[in-house]
Amino acid sequence: MIIEQFNLQFFAEEKTEEATEKKKRDTRKKGQVAQSKDVGGALILIVVVLAIQVTSGWFTNQFVSIYHIVSNLMVNTDELYNPVNLNKLFGDMLLRGILIIAPILAVALISGILSSYLQIGFLFSLEAIKPQLNKLSPISGFKRLFSMKSLVELAKAVAKGTVLVYLVYDYLIDRIDSIIGCYRLDIMQFVALMWDFVVAITLRSAIFLLIVAFADLAFKRWQHAKDIKMSKKEIKDEYKQSEGDPMLKGKIREKQRAMAMSRMMQDVPEADVVITNPTHYAVAVVYNMNNGGSPRVVAKGQNLIAQNIKRIATENGVAIVENKPLARALFSGAEVGDFIPVDLYQAVAEVLAYVYSLKEKK
Repeated sequence: MIIEQFNLQFFAEEKTEEATEKKKRDTRKKGQVAQSKDVGGALILIVVVLAIQVTSGWFTNQFVSIYHIVSNLMVNTDELYNPVNLNKLFGDMLLRGILIIAPILAVALISGILSSYLQIGFLFSLEAIKPQLNKLSPISGFKRLFSMKSLVELAKAVAKGTVLVYLVYDYLIDRIDSIIGCYRLDIMQFVALMWDFVVAITLRSAIFLLIVAFADLAFKRWQHAKDIKMSKKEIKDEYKQSEGDPMLKGKIREKQRAMAMSRMMQDVPEADVVITNPTHYAVAVVYNMNNGGSPRVVAKGQNLIAQNIKRIATENGVAIVENKPLARALFSGAEVGDFIPVDLYQAVAEVLAYVYSLKEKK
């Protein structure tokens, strides 16, 4: 018996169930999402190269201008000894360098944000950057460094690097004659040729990385869904926390019903008449002529409750009238505290008139 209990407990703790929506929301708030860095890298590479390709003329002019500045400096060495010219020279080169780098950085930043948004949507979480003491432990760091996850990432990086080297080699080996003949070209032709090489190699590499990235993203999503799986016990505990303990809620409802029943029985002595089935249904009705309102149901019940209503009515001198169709209609058509339905006014009025006539005779 002990062994069977242990096995059942083991299976209850096994994480075999898909994560609930609440668990997914909680892990997302903590910054634990399925995201591939390769998607961002490949997208940034492609967008940057395409953006530069569209404005290649402008970038070429900037590089050529820097080349002419450096060439003039090498020819007119006297300028190196003139502080004013030297400051102007470096300022000019710095400005042109910023003009070249700033647009590239801006496009790369926008591409990175777009890549993250396309993968996980808008998410801002401080949980991921909170300091964790266990990460400062050398032992924990050593375990992470040589963990299976780190080894897999290393193998992926080596494989990607090998393929990228092959792609570059395959492209350049077919154009070895053009590379050797570069010394015959002027500066504009040389920059244009080198730029064509850079764009072609980068696009080849980026397309390969993008294919790898989508495969990596699919794997990351599968791995994330597996990591956040829940056991049956966790799902049950979560339900208790969000919806409340079913046993406790049942006890509360039972207590509420008991209190409502007690209040209902307290109102029976105030009724003018109890209309019965006679044994299965009992409905207590009160009518206040001074308020000019409609008759109102103050208590109703079946079987044992009906018998208690009739008992209390008898003890307090409340009239009991047997009317099977009316008792059933009132029981199903009005709740405790409600006014009687309009279509039952005539029948209830006749019963009340009968009760009042009996009281007058007495």
